[in-house]
Amino acid sequence: MIRIRKAADRGHANHGWLDTWHTFSFAQYHDPAHMGFRHLRVINEDFVEPAKGFGTHGHRDMEIVTYVLGGAVEHRDSMGNGSIIRPGEVQRMTAGTGVTHSEQNPSQDETLHLLQIWILPERAGLEPGYEQKAFAEDERRGALRLVGSRDGREGSVTIHQDVDLWATLLAPGEEASLALRPGRHAWVQIARGAVRVGDERLEAGDGAAISEEERVDLAAAEGSDGTAEVLVFDLA
Repeated sequence: MIRIRKAADRGHANHGWLDTWHTFSFAQYHDPAHMGFRHLRVINEDFVEPAKGFGTHGHRDMEIVTYVLGGAVEHRDSMGNGSIIRPGEVQRMTAGTGVTHSEQNPSQDETLHLLQIWILPERAGLEPGYEQKAFAEDERRGALRLVGSRDGREGSVTIHQDVDLWATLLAPGEEASLALRPGRHAWVQIARGAVRVGDERLEAGDGAAISEEERVDLAAAEGSDGTAEVLVFDLA
């Protein structure tokens, strides 16, 4: 069973410096039918104006994953971390017992485009933590590359929940598949381009909840220009 979440149906807010789209309920956007999927709680697609960003603010008991699509994020937090996150890199921050951080667009002329992802942790009260890793384009081209997992295998960032996060880049004519174990579910998020998920055509910003299926089949959609970028969450 595949249920489609169209990009235009997401929650939306434009704050001037921030243009943001919410796949699931977030902040002032509340939709009881879209509170999350399994342990996946938030997927926000954010466009941040040059030299703007999120000032210091706090989080607790959440796994926060940042995936940059364009530009760069300057990150600082109360654990003493300071870094720049660019396309091809994945950041995981465990908020746990409490952490504060800021996220800024350090560019004076380039818009920052990113996905902010929240995953409910396996338990409350985890020790705060931070991890950031880069994944080469050639590892994601035409194949699903594991970029996040519970055990940090294959060089992925460690997410404190029973979830595998995969990323792929699909040029026209390319395909990729992920087998799902019995009882598993998947969420597919199209970051850019157009992709066929089974028989369904999905465009940038679209998502799909997949249950009671043996596999997730992805293919760059006919008539799409350039390379599609897709995230796949394999969830308990």
